[in-house]
Amino acid sequence: MDATMNKVAEADASREAGHDISFGEAFRVWLRVAILSFGGPAGQIAVMHRILVEEKNWISESRFLHALNYCMLLPGPEAQQLATYIGWLLHRTAGGIMAGGLFILPGIIAIMGLSYIYAAYGNVGFIEALFFGLKAAVLAIVVHAVVRVGKRALRNRVMIALAAIAFVAIFFFNVPFPIIVIAAGVIGYFGARSGRPEFAAIEHGGGKNSAAVDSLLGEELPDHVRPSMAHALRVSSVWLLLWVVPVAALLIGLGPANVFSQIALFFSKMAMVTFGGAYAVLAYVAQQAVEHYHWLQPREMLDGLGMAETTPGPLIMVLQFVGFMAAYRDPGTLSPMWAATLGGLLATWVTFIPCFLWIFLGAPYVETLRGNKGLAGALSTITAAVVGVILNLSIWFGLHTLFRQTRPVHSFGLSFDMPVWGSLDIAAFVLAAAAATAIFRLNVGMLWVLAGSCAAGVALRFAGLA
Repeated sequence: MDATMNKVAEADASREAGHDISFGEAFRVWLRVAILSFGGPAGQIAVMHRILVEEKNWISESRFLHALNYCMLLPGPEAQQLATYIGWLLHRTAGGIMAGGLFILPGIIAIMGLSYIYAAYGNVGFIEALFFGLKAAVLAIVVHAVVRVGKRALRNRVMIALAAIAFVAIFFFNVPFPIIVIAAGVIGYFGARSGRPEFAAIEHGGGKNSAAVDSLLGEELPDHVRPSMAHALRVSSVWLLLWVVPVAALLIGLGPANVFSQIALFFSKMAMVTFGGAYAVLAYVAQQAVEHYHWLQPREMLDGLGMAETTPGPLIMVLQFVGFMAAYRDPGTLSPMWAATLGGLLATWVTFIPCFLWIFLGAPYVETLRGNKGLAGALSTITAAVVGVILNLSIWFGLHTLFRQTRPVHSFGLSFDMPVWGSLDIAAFVLAAAAATAIFRLNVGMLWVLAGSCAAGVALRFAGLA
């Protein structure tokens, strides 16, 4: 009887939303998306596109890309925010929470389990060798991301120049990423408004005009999509309380010098200022966590990224590992593992709660701006600038994967790390080159590359060659 009533309630909710997609069906599809979401944002977005646009026909190509461009503009992981956005379009706030929450749940569980193993055995034998192989594959995957995003975003000389300027600014001069994003957006906005073709929105074919969301919305926006001040105030109050209250409680109760307060404040700041998706976030987080807070070493940061690459969910789940290790090494009166568990979950909470705020607050306004020429131009140039930032990250990872030592350069306004060429790790170089060949030339699947690199890393380490 209860099951029948639930089905009737789901059907009523679906009819009220204007489509016949039940909440239960959406749950199963979003769970499937979450479980298949390997390989970083490029792979995750591809999975969502294949399932939601091509297979299920729940959303058209044009609306999918409009939502994606908005999510790329936001701080935080664009793939998780895209899932939240589409879930909100389909089933309002409950749908957005379900889609966004399911997207990160498998990663939370997997990263926590791997963090326990790493903290207990990370410097011992097999585990150390496993992560040695992972890092080489991760480097090849990041370089592949640069190429894939670059092919889509750098379609003319203006976009190539913007990407180059962004790379030089962030790699050689440490220009903050928000400044790069704002500058790129302003250039794109006024370039598009002036009618310059270089700044026009990218044309995408293959859309399906009869998709469920598009049939639902049409030209007239339903209540949950139409923006209003009352809705904005409600959303802001709820999600800001969920975000700010735990941070304030830690600061008041434990003081600003406590590691949990530092985790809460640092990752809250990252949630507000780190734009451009996972790769852009990690470049900044890695530098701060390693060089400023000394929570972990550069190679440990790469180990954490290797965990995130091998588990479902967004790459930004590596922040849970960073919070885990920070609290593990400064547990206070708690046991190290218990403190580490709380530190990892705290980092995850303050990282993802703002993601829901940005979507639920901004998505109604973004839906009203579909087709806006200036906004499309700004999003295009921001995407180009992000390519330069991803290139910066790939070089940073490459330096710490392929070289055992680097030295800082600070002169003539420059600030970057220079490799010590004599410290080149030959085994890591060979593994990275093999992984890159498998990805670029042989089109080997990402999971096979990761598995092969792990096996090769173990073999080389136990053979005494690495």
